[in-house]
Amino acid sequence: MTIELLATLNPEQRQAVTSEATRVLVLAGAGSGKTRVLVHRVGWLVEQHLATPYNILAVTFTNKAAGEMRGRIEELLQQPTRQMWVGTFHGLAHRLRRAHWQDANLPEHFQILDSEDQLRAIKRILKNMQLDDARWPPKSVRNFINSRKEAGHRARHVDPQNDPFLAKMAAIYLEYEQYCQRSGLVDFAELLLRSLELWRDKPEVTAHYRQRFKHILADEFQDTNALQYAWLQLLAGDSSHLFIVGDDDQSIYGWRGARIENMQEFVDAGTEGKLVRLEQNYRSTNTILGAANALIEHNQERLGKNLWSAGERGDPIQLYRAFNEIDEARYVIDQAQAWIDKGRPPGELAILYRSNAQSRLFEETLVARGIPYRVYGGQRFFERAEIKDALGYLRLLANPADDSAFERVVNHPPRGIGSRTLEILRDAARHRDLSLHDTALALTATADLSGRARNALTTFLTLLEELKERSAGATLEEKIEQVLRASRLIEHFAAERSDKAEARVENLQELVSAARGFDEQADDEFDPLSQFLANAALEAGDNQAEAGEDCLQMMTLHSAKGLEFDQVFMVGVEEGLFPHQRSLEEQGRLEEERRLCYVGITRARKHLNICHAESRRLYGETFFPQPSRFISEIPENYIEEVRLGGQDQQPLFAPKTRFAAGIPQRGRYRNGQSIRHKKFGEGTILAIEGEGDKARIQVNFKNVGKKWLIAGFANLEPSA
Repeated sequence: MTIELLATLNPEQRQAVTSEATRVLVLAGAGSGKTRVLVHRVGWLVEQHLATPYNILAVTFTNKAAGEMRGRIEELLQQPTRQMWVGTFHGLAHRLRRAHWQDANLPEHFQILDSEDQLRAIKRILKNMQLDDARWPPKSVRNFINSRKEAGHRARHVDPQNDPFLAKMAAIYLEYEQYCQRSGLVDFAELLLRSLELWRDKPEVTAHYRQRFKHILADEFQDTNALQYAWLQLLAGDSSHLFIVGDDDQSIYGWRGARIENMQEFVDAGTEGKLVRLEQNYRSTNTILGAANALIEHNQERLGKNLWSAGERGDPIQLYRAFNEIDEARYVIDQAQAWIDKGRPPGELAILYRSNAQSRLFEETLVARGIPYRVYGGQRFFERAEIKDALGYLRLLANPADDSAFERVVNHPPRGIGSRTLEILRDAARHRDLSLHDTALALTATADLSGRARNALTTFLTLLEELKERSAGATLEEKIEQVLRASRLIEHFAAERSDKAEARVENLQELVSAARGFDEQADDEFDPLSQFLANAALEAGDNQAEAGEDCLQMMTLHSAKGLEFDQVFMVGVEEGLFPHQRSLEEQGRLEEERRLCYVGITRARKHLNICHAESRRLYGETFFPQPSRFISEIPENYIEEVRLGGQDQQPLFAPKTRFAAGIPQRGRYRNGQSIRHKKFGEGTILAIEGEGDKARIQVNFKNVGKKWLIAGFANLEPSA
């Protein structure tokens, strides 16, 4: 099998797959077959008897990528890989926590907080601490806590340095830690932090896993944060083989904690290490690759590589200079329509933009033309409100001390438990240091609540107790059916009698089907309900779009990473928008913006269109942006400027310099020009549509505001 296994690999891929080095970094360029290398590395290790599946751990960033990796490994080996740990950082950390819950000082049936539940918990803590959430925004507090955890810091490690703001944040963090510990809750960052602390504080556990996982493989290494890198390093120690795959030129998540420095540090620290560059691209034309290479060479902090293809040179990149954002959308959708009219699949078209706010005009134009489209990254199944309601009941079945779940469903569907009753419950729970569930049990036996509130709470607690009794010994599917029946969630949503109500009922019914499928593949080692709830929370944190009909795709440049299309439109490529204005003010951000542009360019297989506008109305204001510096960093021989019928544009590529060419001219008028009108007085040109005497010119006059004029009749004169 050895010859067959290696036959499909190019020399560099083969070098990486068969490397005997203890530390290997595969610098895998866009479209260079990195997943193939990871999969064949596993196949090589097993086929050469260097490891069994039991000895291999492979980690990546999304459940979708992990599932694809597992499937391809099984197909290559022609055998199941259940003994192999393949998953995301959070998924593998959760599996570890389940196996060592006592070592981690957690209850056996601890639950995972997704982002929404974490935010709800923080809001409750701020209220308990009598802090104004206008001054202490819950999302900012959540970001602070998560960033500290990702840096490996507990609340006690935060040094306020005489800063009252930092001191208060540390105090909130401490309250949050205590709340989660008391309730048996673990957020995403906590999963990894507790795993890291396990490696650090339990040497006997660490020794066991180092002995087991002789080979550790990590994908998308450029996206790792400090905590994930430390997790890998501690697990590998000095004995395990660490096989890393990544691309520093595609590191675009610095704002989310990813450290591009991890790749350089891995190279610098690696003993018996090997660096292999995968530069042959199997996706794009050489024109697209040449443009991408030239652009990214302007970044200083990179390990360096040069993409190439054995394929065709390909068509030049089409550069379109629009009058404004309306003209830009019209041009792009015209091109998309022409593509579809030739019988080509709409799904091979993608519109990429830097900001979500840019999508509106494209959506309006697509709707008007009747072209099907999807904004990539819509709300996933486990993120839908009705599904989270049902999961709330299931979470309480698994762990009655889960306060977030209790608060979500205690009065949903409505059962007469108001905000005042909940406030009494929260105060009592805080003073007694009990969960809301246990506090409710205690208060229903006293006169501390009104008769109505006490009866409503008793009804809810009785419902939970009956569900617990009925579900004993039941399958996961049966438990969910019982929850839906007893909670009356389906009846509640059906009573709304709307299109959304019907969809919500169908989603709840689909949850039963999801449980049925999950039951068949659940790990016998752990409780199926706990596994299902953990999977739901992890899926909710995975922002991959769902599959659907064949249609044009729209997405941010960040969302486009990992995807590819025959034709790509990069729009709004202008200074201040892309690169974003913030990147010009923060160190290191401009290089990340350039990497984002590199990612966008390399999404295209055959055709790439880059668009910018001379004027743009965005966020309620009109701007007159310069073309992005990224356009000027692409050599002219890769670009062809698009000139539609009747246009008389000055070339963007002026001699010697393009970026500093100034605002482009159109005929005798230009955007931003100061002019004078005989009747309306002085003003500034905002937009120009059309050419010659028939051109429509929008002017913002100092005295009378904005007006549209016809060039041939306006008699505009340059202002002194």
